[in-house]
Amino acid sequence: MAGFFGLFNYDKEGSGIDKNAPKKKTFVVFFETFFRNVWKFITINFVYCLMCLPIITKGFANAGLTHVARNTARDKHSFGLSDFFETIKKNWKQALAINIINTVVTAINVYALYYYWFAEKSVGQTIGLGVSIFVAFIFSVMKYYMWTMAITFKLTVKQIYSNSFKLAIANLKLNFLCVIVLLLVYALYFVAFWYLGKYSIVIAIEIVLFICTFPGFKYLLVQFCTFPAIKKYMIDPYYAEHPDDDIELRRDLGLEIPQDEEEEETDIE
Repeated sequence: MAGFFGLFNYDKEGSGIDKNAPKKKTFVVFFETFFRNVWKFITINFVYCLMCLPIITKGFANAGLTHVARNTARDKHSFGLSDFFETIKKNWKQALAINIINTVVTAINVYALYYYWFAEKSVGQTIGLGVSIFVAFIFSVMKYYMWTMAITFKLTVKQIYSNSFKLAIANLKLNFLCVIVLLLVYALYFVAFWYLGKYSIVIAIEIVLFICTFPGFKYLLVQFCTFPAIKKYMIDPYYAEHPDDDIELRRDLGLEIPQDEEEEETDIE
């Protein structure tokens, strides 16, 4: 099962924290994790942005940054750029296929939104616009799950899209929250650009801040918002049917290990 599960456990305490201490709210843990690792993400964010410039390599960048964000979110060590490029090397075929499909679907959806937005007002136009907006939302949310599945599970591209769609619906509340937060951040950058754009130094600072912080912020937020559904619908059912599988792997991934299995392994050693 090696390489099948590579997720994280938000119940896992970080180093130096009392196990009996009250659990912090998820949003507090997220911001603590982000600011604790913000310097680590700067170089990776810069490389990510460079790789996203050619559309053909954007999928590689998504896979690489997802791996770093996943390990960071589950409080596991990451070697930064070396892990970023190692992940691309291992998953480049699926990353390329997913990126091509996503680009085509996104282009079609953008055209549909443009067409129905400026089409002559009618019942059909309203329905078409509503459907296009809904598809854009669901497909955007599906992307949150695709890259984690691609680098974590042994799944076909078809299975990745099927599971991503199901999780986009099943975890609608957190998915919607993630979209709202990201839209607010985009709006903050836009407002700053709109009102302060006449100052070239402000534009330069804003661009640098965006490149150095936003990609890591986005992918880390996605990990926090999507994990509950992935664990509930994919990880827990598997281990319910295979309770004795891969103790060492589960420990390495920060997943909870039943006490009796831990004691049995200790006795063997």
